[in-house]
Amino acid sequence: MTSAKDTVHQFLLQVRSGLHPDRAHRFMAGLVQAHQIASEAPVVVERTPQQYAEHVQEMLDAYGAFALTVDELIADGDRVYARWTQIGQHVGSVDHFPPTGAQITAMTSAVYRVEDGLIVEYWIQIDRHGITAQLERAAAER
Repeated sequence: MTSAKDTVHQFLLQVRSGLHPDRAHRFMAGLVQAHQIASEAPVVVERTPQQYAEHVQEMLDAYGAFALTVDELIADGDRVYARWTQIGQHVGSVDHFPPTGAQITAMTSAVYRVEDGLIVEYWIQIDRHGITAQLERAAAER
């Protein structure tokens, strides 16, 4: 049986990275609770592996073939903390910003809960303010 840490690591490297979003079903349960942690408006959504693959495709449409580096991975039982850096090019519309071609860096962390080798729940925090600041700067430089 694959460890929770290995499941999350492979999920990040294969699916979240944009290399093989179609493999989401190998790492995710049929329905996953996704806690989108945002100070001003936290929300919980339920995602199927197919919906997650579509979400990754949206990132590819916005940022091209981005690079994802796993910066930290810590496991404790069924929970795995991951922190990663994602770097891409602003090639598609993001919010109200038209493509600028600028490099955009996103710093993200998440805690995943794994049962029977599959991700069943996660809590994710993305530096959305940092992304917006980069998009604003790139738009101003055009």
